[in-house]
Amino acid sequence: MGTRVLQGFLLLFPLLQPRGASAGSLHSPGLSECFQVNGADYRGHQNHTGPRGAGRPCLFWDQTQQHSYSSASDPQGRWGLGAHNFCRNPDGDVQPWCYVAETEEGIYWRYCDIPTCHMPGYLGCFVDSGAPPALSGPSGTSTKLTVQVCLRFCRMKGYQLAGVEAGYACFCGSESDVARGRLAPATDCDQICFGHPGQLCGGDGRLGVYEVSVGSCQGNWTAPQGVIYSPDFPDEYGPDRNCSWALGPPGAALELTFRLFELADPRDRLELRDAASGSLLRAFDGARPPPPGPLLLRAAALLLTFRSDARGHAQGFALTYRGLQDAAEDPAPSKGSAQTTAASPDGANVSCSPRPGAPQAAMGARVFSTATAVCVLLLLLLSLLRLLRRRSCLLAPGKGPPALGPSRGSRRSWAVWYRRPRGMALPCPPGDSQAESPDSSYRTLSVSSQSSLRSLISAL
Repeated sequence: MGTRVLQGFLLLFPLLQPRGASAGSLHSPGLSECFQVNGADYRGHQNHTGPRGAGRPCLFWDQTQQHSYSSASDPQGRWGLGAHNFCRNPDGDVQPWCYVAETEEGIYWRYCDIPTCHMPGYLGCFVDSGAPPALSGPSGTSTKLTVQVCLRFCRMKGYQLAGVEAGYACFCGSESDVARGRLAPATDCDQICFGHPGQLCGGDGRLGVYEVSVGSCQGNWTAPQGVIYSPDFPDEYGPDRNCSWALGPPGAALELTFRLFELADPRDRLELRDAASGSLLRAFDGARPPPPGPLLLRAAALLLTFRSDARGHAQGFALTYRGLQDAAEDPAPSKGSAQTTAASPDGANVSCSPRPGAPQAAMGARVFSTATAVCVLLLLLLSLLRLLRRRSCLLAPGKGPPALGPSRGSRRSWAVWYRRPRGMALPCPPGDSQAESPDSSYRTLSVSSQSSLRSLISAL
């Protein structure tokens, strides 16, 4: 963020935990407005540094040209800046922030405490007094710690949860540990991970706790709704990854929504297949991203496979899903949504929506296409005939190919004709009725010009 000091003033506000579910749990993806660990994808409307109008008001992004980030520095809207004062994270910092009116201490920006901006799978910030530890399983430290490094460590150990603390420490535990744990204010977990400057790894005596299923390379998902992340998320996925997830929530159909999608190139590919028949329903890659909005799949269970090539490195994807009891239970899909039953074998995206009268509509489309093609062909033929009829010729018919030289008459006189305005005339084939004989539109060269031309041809 340039000159911004990372240890800005943070408002202390308890993390809101919905009744009956952990904040940000994989089983409640609808509670989150963020699917990246640092909230870079936040597009909500909080415009104070604290929730519900608490904290200091944010400045409008189109009035911050004196700073490093403003709406002028984001003309394409990639960072979500504009003529508003909502919290954003344009520089990949550890969480959304905004500019504020400068204080006497020289502070001109602050982090935003947004309770709904915690990626699903993040359970919250917990107090760790050390006696007993907040998570009772194995632990370790690393100077290259990231969130996924800790998740991978606890996943290999067979634990359900992973906690990061003080930027370099990792702890493993189970749901029973969280049940007896004590939540701390969300902003207490403010330490940057030693291995990634854009991630937070707990705080002093504070554990940031995650479910180890985040960023796993395989899994079997049967909950009514949830989130699936690309391998190694929130870190970038690595090369030569070959991962698969079985998705079978209750219901007769599935609705998927891609919250994030960033693959390195067309060789990194995500496939969606019907688990029962194995048929390919959709395929997406770095050159063919999924459509915006919900994607309706008429299949009771899915098999998702992801493969990256030897050079693959990118943020990956995050998708939410929910099972539908009946594919027709939802209202008509919103603008940008798609319904799908199958895809072509080469993986090209095909959107099909069966409806009454579809065969008749297809027949009408074919007839219209055929009639259009015939009309275009006739127009081309008429243009060609008109062009041929408009040809002009300089020599009389029946003489064969034109030759420049003296005439065969007894006087061997030269008669070279030219026409104004200057142009090029094509020779006529024998018998062409459009041939032009020298007439009043042509003028004879002067005697001196003919003499000069004879001398030139003789020299040739």
